[in-house]
Parts: sequence; C-alpha cells; structure tokens
Amino acid sequence: MLVLTRKVNQSIMIGDDIEVIVLEVRGEQVRLGIKAPRTVAVHRREIYEAIQQENLRAAEAQPQDVPPAPEKPQKSRSVRSAS
Repeated sequence: MLVLTRKVNQSIMIGDDIEVIVLEVRGEQVRLGIKAPRTVAVHRREIYEAIQQENLRAAEAQPQDVPPAPEKPQKSRSVRSAS
C-alpha cells in the first residue's frame, strides 16, 4: 500500500486521468474530490461491496426465480362515427 500525506487542495494522480483532491479535513473526516472519466466507476467501498453482492445473487438466479414480465395493456382504438 502506498501511503501519501496531502494537505487541503493538494491532489494525487492515479494513472493519467484520475485525480484525487483533498477538499477538506474536519476532525476525523476527510472530504475528497475525484476527477475521473465517466467510463470509470467510482463508489464508496460499502456501495461497491453491495453492488458486487447483488451481481453475485443475480448471476446465481435461475429462470424460475425471475417473475414474468407484466403484460402490456392493449391500446383501445376509438371508433369514429361518420358525420
């Protein structure tokens, strides 16, 4: 693990296109800003782990576990009378 010391408004680069900026330090909390391409997913660790668990559950699902899609209501056609 690489350990770095940064002050507010200082940043680190990850590769060529991801920048992590220290925005604020308040007690034991540190606010970070992350600049990354939209193609890179950025999540808090607990959210990332929840996504991974959900993906595992979805991969293990059997066809009978998936409820059938609701039927689309038929569009009613109104009949116009000739005037």
